[in-house]
Amino acid sequence: MQVSSVNDVKIYNLSYGKSLPEWLSDRKKRQLQKKDVDIQRRIELLQDFEMPTVCTSIKVSRDGQFILAAGTYKPRIRCYDTYQLSLKFERCLDSDVMAFDILSDDYSKLVFLHSNRYVEFHSQHGHYYKTRIPKFGRDFSYHYPSCDLYFVGASSEVFRLNLEQGRFLNSLQTDAVENNVCDINPVHHLFATGTSEGHIECWDPRVRSRVGRLDCAPSSVTNQSEVQVLPSITALKFNGSLNMAVGTSTGQVLLYDLRSNRPLLVKDHLYSLPINSLNFHNHLDLVVSSDSKIIKMWNKDTGKLFCSIQPQSNINDVCLYPNSGMLFTANEDPKMNTFYIPALGPAPQWCSFLDNLTEELEESPESTVYDDYKFVTRKDLENLGLSHLVGSPLLRAYMHGFFMDIRLYHKVKIMANPFAYEEYRKDKIRQKIEESRTQRVQLKKLPKVNRELALKLMEEGDDEAQASLRKKKKGKALPSILGDDRFKVMFENPDYQVDEASEEFRLLNPIVSKVGQKRKKKLHLLAQQEAEAQQAGEDEEEPEGQASSEEESSDDDKSWVEEVREQRRLLQHEDRERRRRERKEADRNTVLLEGERNSEETTDAFGGKKMRQPQFYQIKTGEEFRSFNDMKHKQRLQKASIEERLRLKEHTETGSTVDAAVGSKQLTFTLQKTNKQRKQQQAEQEHHEERRKLRRSAGHLSSSRGRGWGGRGRGRGRH
Repeated sequence: MQVSSVNDVKIYNLSYGKSLPEWLSDRKKRQLQKKDVDIQRRIELLQDFEMPTVCTSIKVSRDGQFILAAGTYKPRIRCYDTYQLSLKFERCLDSDVMAFDILSDDYSKLVFLHSNRYVEFHSQHGHYYKTRIPKFGRDFSYHYPSCDLYFVGASSEVFRLNLEQGRFLNSLQTDAVENNVCDINPVHHLFATGTSEGHIECWDPRVRSRVGRLDCAPSSVTNQSEVQVLPSITALKFNGSLNMAVGTSTGQVLLYDLRSNRPLLVKDHLYSLPINSLNFHNHLDLVVSSDSKIIKMWNKDTGKLFCSIQPQSNINDVCLYPNSGMLFTANEDPKMNTFYIPALGPAPQWCSFLDNLTEELEESPESTVYDDYKFVTRKDLENLGLSHLVGSPLLRAYMHGFFMDIRLYHKVKIMANPFAYEEYRKDKIRQKIEESRTQRVQLKKLPKVNRELALKLMEEGDDEAQASLRKKKKGKALPSILGDDRFKVMFENPDYQVDEASEEFRLLNPIVSKVGQKRKKKLHLLAQQEAEAQQAGEDEEEPEGQASSEEESSDDDKSWVEEVREQRRLLQHEDRERRRRERKEADRNTVLLEGERNSEETTDAFGGKKMRQPQFYQIKTGEEFRSFNDMKHKQRLQKASIEERLRLKEHTETGSTVDAAVGSKQLTFTLQKTNKQRKQQQAEQEHHEERRKLRRSAGHLSSSRGRGWGGRGRGRGRH
């Protein structure tokens, strides 16, 4: 059980606590009740007072003995007997229940309006009859004198079903497109329906004609409420013969006198959620209204809030137990909540023990735990000089420290630190000085690393703030990178310094030179202001701001393209110059022989410094000096093996020079073929191979006689 207090009104949540799963055995439940303290303190008024998934609506029979609840999944109806404090029966249905009503004093006659347009009747033994209405229904009401059921829904018609004759009667034609809710006055039986356009239409069942039409949409708009859509009627309830409460889809409750077209009172829930339930508590002149988030109880004459209840899950329906201070809620949760408010009335007869329980709780209120004690650690005790009290009754060991009396703590602290008041006074004076300094002109302090980037971020933040002020947008400002600890290293570590001379920076920021000039001017101005502030010291005069430099005119739309091209040309030129310098440096530092590194050094007689002596090399006869690189290549070849020389000669050289017998030189060389020549040669070889395969031999056509002398030929006659 949970106890809360709103406006000095005690509210007892009897359903608070853990709920045991259904699949647990009775033995396991008993074991858990013995071990778990929360389960032991749980109050279960009605056994299994819950639904498998969601409860949509809940009602109490007129005799007060039975509580019926409709829920899902699967669609079902459950009936609880308050005399037995347990579940009486459970019946599963074919579809979800939109609304249901109890026609008798007990559970023997029930009517259900389903989401698939069916109307189902149940008797004491179970299902009795089922019929269908032409349109989808949303709500219905029962007229006792004529035994008529009035159905409203997604249609302009109000369908009438007479239970005495067992047939449909002529419908009532309304001016609305759709009707959401309906209700019948219990005194003079006036029938009222609430439309989706925000109108209330009242009909007299005796003559079947409309007697009045009320427009509630304009009245729901007040000075404190902002309505952006057309309010529709979502809840309707009569009280007595003249009072009527109307709930809108925008979260307002309007109280009307049937003799006036203006509301007596407009109560806003301030959540902009549709009102789903309205009830009257006549004993205290209260209205109990609820939306999906909160239940509010307020005076119907003044609108003053009596108390409010905000469950953990969304609310679907609220039901007051008659003549008591108990109410039930159907929630978007398996558990159906039960609240008991002693200020509304006594507990019902079947749970009268609640009065004795709440009286005992009020007589012995529990103070907050450890209100008169101070928690201290061992270090705190050493600072106060109370280490010798460890183990005495003055200290109670708890976790990593001790609890001691708050009065003793204050006395010892005053004795241990007599200058605490002076420190407190200095802290207050320091806070006042800091507050006065915040009213002065604040100078922007830039970091040592990435100063230009920090200034750019500051300018962007100022521009965004000015733009939001001009547009008057109310919203949460985005955090700045300068104030984020994750990017703090970027403005402290020199390794993160942005290199503006790099190729990537110059290409990705084509207008960095123009923006950089303006930013450098501003940096110079801020440096001057900081210098002036340091010179001023503790003077009270505020530093005067200097006029900002004139803003440069904006460039043309395509100026950045030319800037990118210019930067690219400059980068190419710098690259060529760098390569030329590298070649010169390589030629200047060329080493002819490795032995030069280990050359002999001589000592100068005057300076005493070691100097290298020049070395001379002899060119062999028959060789021609070409360059130092060629000599270096030959030296590498001399160190290589014969196999490596031959392989290198095969792949790289195209010619060779050998000595002839007569002393002259013989030169042989092979020319490298181009790709085109190699492809042509390969195509010719493939063509010859193909022709060679297609050629047929003609040896079988040869003859031993031939067509020469001695043979028969044309033109020769017979002998």
